[in-house]
Amino acid sequence: MSRKAQVTLVTLAAVAVAVFLVTIPTFRHFFDLGVYRGAVRYWLIDGGDLYDFRYQDTEYGFTYPPFAALTLSPLAITSWPVAVAAAALLNAGAVALLIRWYFVPILRRRGWPVWTPCALMFLGFLVFEPSRDTFSYGQVNLLLLVLVCSDLRNRRMSGVGIGLAAAIKLTPVVFIGYLILSRQYRQAATAIATAATATVLALLIAPDASIRFWTDAVWDTNRIGKLYYVSNQSLRGVVARLDAPGTLWLAAVALVVAYWCWWVRTRRPDPVTGFAVTGVIACLVSPITWVHHLVWVIPGVFLLLDRAVGIPARLAVLAAGFVVMSSSLVWAWWAHPMGWDAFAGSNAYVWISLVILAALTNEAWVTANAPAHGIPAGADRS
Repeated sequence: MSRKAQVTLVTLAAVAVAVFLVTIPTFRHFFDLGVYRGAVRYWLIDGGDLYDFRYQDTEYGFTYPPFAALTLSPLAITSWPVAVAAAALLNAGAVALLIRWYFVPILRRRGWPVWTPCALMFLGFLVFEPSRDTFSYGQVNLLLLVLVCSDLRNRRMSGVGIGLAAAIKLTPVVFIGYLILSRQYRQAATAIATAATATVLALLIAPDASIRFWTDAVWDTNRIGKLYYVSNQSLRGVVARLDAPGTLWLAAVALVVAYWCWWVRTRRPDPVTGFAVTGVIACLVSPITWVHHLVWVIPGVFLLLDRAVGIPARLAVLAAGFVVMSSSLVWAWWAHPMGWDAFAGSNAYVWISLVILAALTNEAWVTANAPAHGIPAGADRS
């Protein structure tokens, strides 16, 4: 394809994505960024309790550990337009890194051009609902994903990224579990020490907020949102929308975790695949997995794409999954998410997560047509 044709293709794709973004009814108006900024301003400038803050008279306030508030503290003196621009640029940078780490090696191994496919992939991130929501909420999920995945690229400091991410938000703690299961004890110790150091630092700087969070706020699920809300695409959300006993959720989580533990211990996956599977596990077992949390499945999707090249049936499955997870399908059940009549559709992203998990842990899919992983551990650190 000529250079002019490539530029034309990317331009037309960008226009199509722009039209899509301005017409879909799910733009989030940087709501979570507003929560972050409002909470740290209320805490650091107004002298209020960090966990008493509520954004724009809603029930939503700051739900992360105090160390996260410290990292977000520059927002307290940042104007709203600057905060929005900074969040967008940081998330765009995170997407660029993920493409560089996972997608570019796929292209180079096969001798394909890089820039046009990467530009189209970046546009794909803007359409894919989990990353799209991360941008429009002003969320931190893509940044945390990059922190965790950075441990695959630096053997000397491996564990630091996971530890920092776990100190900012609790979801990445599951990666410490993976390190222990896979007998990467040095990396696990580094992650635990990093998370503990950050948490103790927050305790020393903000003792009142730290005590409030670890003794009260962390246990108050009502501050996060309703479990049955259609955006909660975890196993807990499935059970809540069926109005079934919580014991059913615990049984489902136990089954998924047992499968994960068995797979890690017996199959001994390479770190790249292990991290990808653990990201999917985190989404499934967390009590709350909002749609924007599902960026944790992205490394797994890249690995499946690597194994699907040249196999039309697999590419078709991946394309179908991308379309569904870009369509905001689950929001069709926003007003009526409960019951068996909504069971299939309101939990669509949970089913896709389970399919990704099954494919990543299926040796037939993983080994076929896969010369090497996108990020060999300890290699290509650029």
